Amino acid sequence: MLQRPPTRPQFFYTTAPLPCPYLQGRTERKIVTELAGPDGEVLHDRLSRAGFRRSHNIAYAPVCPGCRACIPIRIRAADFAPDRTQRRIARANAGLSVREAQARATAEQFALFQRYQQARHGDGDMAAMGFYDYRAMVEDTPITTNMVEFRDPGDRLVGACLTDMLGDGLSAVYSFYDMALERRSLGTFAILWLVGRAVQLGLPFVYLGYWVPQSRKMAYKARFRPSEILSGGTWRALTDSEVPEPAAFAPETVA
Repeated sequence: MLQRPPTRPQFFYTTAPLPCPYLQGRTERKIVTELAGPDGEVLHDRLSRAGFRRSHNIAYAPVCPGCRACIPIRIRAADFAPDRTQRRIARANAGLSVREAQARATAEQFALFQRYQQARHGDGDMAAMGFYDYRAMVEDTPITTNMVEFRDPGDRLVGACLTDMLGDGLSAVYSFYDMALERRSLGTFAILWLVGRAVQLGLPFVYLGYWVPQSRKMAYKARFRPSEILSGGTWRALTDSEVPEPAAFAPETVA
């Protein structure tokens, strides 16, 4: 009888302190581990439920001393109830077509990605990425990952969302879109589409990464309700009293 080889030990490492990308004047540290081997997908599922995110073949979570500002958040897909603004956004983008395919980087995607980075994050590290860096971000994945493309009636790419498939949901890894169409809120529309797709697949959740109530660019994630946040090692419902006033929200970027 063949025996399965023993599972290799999983090692976790802590990164050096770096400036926090969300809250000015703070530093961030992460705990990271490699996703590799036959158990990589199973490990990714478990770590996602524990609040980790994926980048390339690495899973990570913040472990910043004295700070708990980054809160894992996920949408309960089957129970999701869009608000008036989200319904308007869905109607405004109803003419877009959606293509869901295995994650493969294209020159068309990269051109849109570059324009987005220069317009939204011109001083960030990602704005300096070349095509091979972008291709690694998209294709260097040990798990099932899709690229969801949003196209206008003329078949022009106007938005995209790199999406991981989990055992209990979809995880929005990174989205970008045509900044000339910013008023159409394509980032929000991408999340609305993922919620509908999760329901079609019978998956209970859409994972949005980290909600940072004090950060204008990350606070928008709490607008998708009902949602759950990871608190004290347990997922629980996000309550109205925990959500900032709508004026605190800024345009959306999944991260």
